[in-house]
Amino acid sequence: QVQVVESGGGLVQPGGSLRLSCVASGIRFEWYDWAWYRRAPGKEREFLARIFNDGITSYKDSVKGRFTISRENAKNTVYLQMNSLKPEDTAIYYCAGNNNWGQGTQVTVSS
Repeated sequence: QVQVVESGGGLVQPGGSLRLSCVASGIRFEWYDWAWYRRAPGKEREFLARIFNDGITSYKDSVKGRFTISRENAKNTVYLQMNSLKPEDTAIYYCAGNNNWGQGTQVTVSS
């Protein structure tokens, strides 16, 4: 069965950085596009970034230039590097590919 596990979340001060990781198993990872989403308290889930199986990326406008998605097919892993974090980036961050979702990892940006 497919498992998707996110990690790397935590508490960070405004202006800080975090790198999230998402490891998938039970799936031909390299075949699929992978994406990061987040759900902030009281808000709908929102798309952040996608990386296609050919390496092309796309981003939500509000995170362009701050967030970078990448993938390492040999490790079945997709990453989200987040820089210049703001309090409004506080949310649970999810990774998904081929409609397989992880449980999420909490990111809290606060001083």
